[in-house]
Amino acid sequence: MKERTAIDTIKGYFYQFDLAIVKLLELKKDTETIVIEGIEDIDINTATEETAIQCKYHAKKEYNHSVIAKPIRLMLDHYKEVIEGTKKQINYKLYGYFESGQAKLTLPIDSTFLKKHFLTYTEKKVEYYHHIKHNLTDTELDDFISLLEININAMEYQSQVKKISTLLINQFGCKAFEAEHFFYNNALKVIKELSIEDDVKKRKISKSEFLKKIDLKRVLFNEWFITYKGEAKLFTELRTQYFTALNISPFERFFIIEIPTTNYVRTELKDVIFTISKKWSKLSKRDQKPFCPYIYLHNIPHKELIELKKELYSEGFIFIDGFDFDGAEFSVKSICKTANNDNSIKFKLLNKFEHINLTLNEINKTKEIYQFYCTNPFFNSSYINVKHVQIQISQLTDIKKIV
Repeated sequence: MKERTAIDTIKGYFYQFDLAIVKLLELKKDTETIVIEGIEDIDINTATEETAIQCKYHAKKEYNHSVIAKPIRLMLDHYKEVIEGTKKQINYKLYGYFESGQAKLTLPIDSTFLKKHFLTYTEKKVEYYHHIKHNLTDTELDDFISLLEININAMEYQSQVKKISTLLINQFGCKAFEAEHFFYNNALKVIKELSIEDDVKKRKISKSEFLKKIDLKRVLFNEWFITYKGEAKLFTELRTQYFTALNISPFERFFIIEIPTTNYVRTELKDVIFTISKKWSKLSKRDQKPFCPYIYLHNIPHKELIELKKELYSEGFIFIDGFDFDGAEFSVKSICKTANNDNSIKFKLLNKFEHINLTLNEINKTKEIYQFYCTNPFFNSSYINVKHVQIQISQLTDIKKIV
C-alpha cells in the first residue's frame, strides 16, 4: 500500500512538472515567463496577465468538492491581500485530473456554491467559514470567482506526455525519439532543478531561456527521466536506436569512454572493451571490408592504462595503439592499419585525447563517434559529416547494457 502511495506521489510530481513544460512551450513570446512553486505550483507571466495554477493529479480518486476546497481557500487568502493592496491582482486556475466524479461539479459556480462547498469546512468537529474569517462580501466573492478558473477534466498523464512530445517535435523539428530522449529528458532536469531553488526569483524562467537550456542533443542519465522511463527500458531504447542493425556497415567507429573517478573496476572495463570489440568488429575471411572499433579511455591514469594493456596482451587479446616500437612517436598511419583475419586486431586503442582528432582527420571512410560521459561531454566534434552520439552514464557497466 505504501509503495503504491509513493508511486502515485511521484506521478503527481511528474504531472506537475509536465504541465510546467507544456505551459512554457505554449507561451506566445520568448520573453514570457513561468515561476515554479511561486504563489501556486506554476505561475505564468505574460504581457497581459499573470495566472497562478494549482495542479492536482488523482488517477485513482473520485472527485469530491473537499479535494479542491483547500487550494481554493489558499487562493482566496491571496485575493484578500489583493483587496488590502499588499498584492497585485492575478488570475487563479485549479487544474485537476480525477478518475471519476466530475459530474458532481457544475460550472460556472456562484458565491452561494463557493461558500457552501469550498469555504465552509470542519476541523476537529468545529465548523469554519473562510469567507467570514476574511470578512468578504458576496460582491467580493463574485469578483474572486471571475478571476478563478476550475478545470477538473484535465489531461490524463500519458496524454499530457504525448502533447509535450508533439510540442517539442514542432518546436525543434525533430523526431519522436529525439523529442523524448533529448529535449524532454533535458526539460525534466531543468524544471526539477528550478523547483528545489530556495529563492523564488531563481525559480523563474523565460521561454527563450528554457528552450536554450533544453536544446542539447545528448542523452542525460537524469534521475527523473530514469524514474519516468525505467532504466532497463531506457537502455533498450538506446540500443535499438543506435546499436542495433541487421547488417553492420564497415564504418570507422570511435567509442570514447570516460572512466569514473570512483568505483572503477578493471574487470568491468575489460568486459566493456570485449563487448564493444565483439559486436563492432568483422574480421572473418568472408568479409570483403573487415573492420574493428577505435577506443579511447578518458581520464584513465597512465599506470592503470599500462596495466590494462598488459592484461589484455597476456590474455591474447590483440590490439594496436599507433606506437610501432619503444620510443616511437604516435603514428596515424599505424593506428589506421586495416584489421583483418590475418592480423586479428580486435580493437585500436587511442592512448591520448589528442590522438582522436589526429586519427579522425586521417580517415576518409564513413566515421561515427559514440561518447559515453559521466557528467559533461568532454569531446566536442567539429565534423559536420560525422555522426556523434553522446550518452551520459552512471557507471561503466551501463555501456554493456546499451551497445
